[in-house]
Amino acid sequence: MIVFEGVSKNYRTRDGRRTILKDVDLTLQRGQALGICGHNGAGKSTLLQLIAGVESPTRGKIRRSMSVSWPIGYASAFQSSLTGADNVRFIARIYDRPIEETLAFVNDFAELGTYLAMPIRTYSAGMMARLAFAASLAVEFDCYLVDEVTAAGDARFRKRCHEALMQRRESGTLVMVSHDPATLREYCDCGAVVADSQFIRFASVDEAIERHFGPGV
Repeated sequence: MIVFEGVSKNYRTRDGRRTILKDVDLTLQRGQALGICGHNGAGKSTLLQLIAGVESPTRGKIRRSMSVSWPIGYASAFQSSLTGADNVRFIARIYDRPIEETLAFVNDFAELGTYLAMPIRTYSAGMMARLAFAASLAVEFDCYLVDEVTAAGDARFRKRCHEALMQRRESGTLVMVSHDPATLREYCDCGAVVADSQFIRFASVDEAIERHFGPGV
């Protein structure tokens, strides 16, 4: 379980303090799939960072009894001078996972072939996305975060990504941020809207989509 109690987050700016989230109360149970809507800059990614523990709240408390992933498909943490394989080995060591088993999973899922042994800086955007998606799924978590992920590659690879996400959804908790109502409906069963520093929870993802996008979407 992950519980927010009166959580607020603000940042110091040139014009003073800017409040991103204010007095958020949130409970995430195992097995839930929460879809989050909101305009750019509303605080959706900040909310995910608070859930993950990357950011600390300015005020309030966060309690976690579940392990939480980094955002699925997030590639910015890779070290570009290292090979894809070395980046995966580093991730495995951080999360205390069997190195060869983790590497074998990524090799099979990303299907990069010999490129896995080449430096990240030589990868195309599509190859980077494939590696990031595979590396994100190679470590098992209780709660998976998804922030505007777009599966790269051909139809077969996209199908594998979909199946893998659905499997994680069935066995754990999923928190997804997306601007695409169809994607939110596909993966999520409950919803929320982040607007004007507020977090507004809804019993269904359709209610959240209607609140944010308007009726008939």
